[in-house]
Formats: sequence, structure tokens, C-alpha cells
Amino acid sequence: MTASKRIALSSDHAAIELRKAVAAHIKAQGWEVEDIGPQTPESTHYPKHGAAAAQLVASGKCALGIVLCGTGQGIMMAANKIKGIRCGVCSDTLSAKMIRAHNDANMLSIGARVVGEGLALEIVDAFLGADFEGGRHGTRVDMIKALED
Repeated sequence: MTASKRIALSSDHAAIELRKAVAAHIKAQGWEVEDIGPQTPESTHYPKHGAAAAQLVASGKCALGIVLCGTGQGIMMAANKIKGIRCGVCSDTLSAKMIRAHNDANMLSIGARVVGEGLALEIVDAFLGADFEGGRHGTRVDMIKALED
């Protein structure tokens, strides 16, 4: 399968169960999932998991990425340290849609202790179902990209 249908997926220990639900959900929609998250509940550090997923997206091996931790905040911050990544944490479907449509986000972060499974899957669907609108938003995304240099 091409990178255009491949999603990098990772989490820390706090979000293993939700990550597995997300993986099954997006696989059922025809996505190939590169799940690099931990398999056991021992405490682990979200920065390494966020960065690893972000590197798969930044390298082009995966088109998009989804990361999860307790709040979604820490793993999102780690992902955003990788050049070329625009990751937003979302706990509602409108934000998930808009980070793709207006910010050309290539990664989504979700807090497993913030949203339940049903809402998390709706957030994933909103993120994956949106397309970047370009136009004036493209100018702004270019400004964000310039901050990396």
C-alpha cells in the first residue's frame, strides 16, 4: 500500500486500549496502520512515542499520524518538535476537521483520559474526512513552515 493510505499510530501506556480501538476503526476504513506504540501497560515516556510517529510522517513513510496519551497534550508537543509536523490535540470533531481544513495538520493527538472511545472515533473520522482548503489558509501554513527555519 502507498504512503497515501498509511497512518502512523502511537501512544504511551495511558492510551493503549484507545489506540487499539482507533487502529481497528481505521483499518476497517481501508487504512494501513503502522502501530509503533507499546503493547504492555508498563509506564513509558510519551515524548519518544510522539517523536517516533512524527518521524514516520515527516519522512513520507506515512501520510498522516495519530498519537494518544493521557491528555493528548504532551505527545502532541513532542510530535511538533519534528520538522514538517503540524499536530493538533482535539477533543471535539469541529477542531479535528478544522486542523486539517485550515492548518493542513498531518497529525492528530487525542487524550485517552479526556474523551471516551465513541467520541475519539468520531474525532478520528472528522480528521481523516477533511481536506486542506488551501487559499488564504495556504499562506498561513507557509508562515508556520517558515518558523521551522
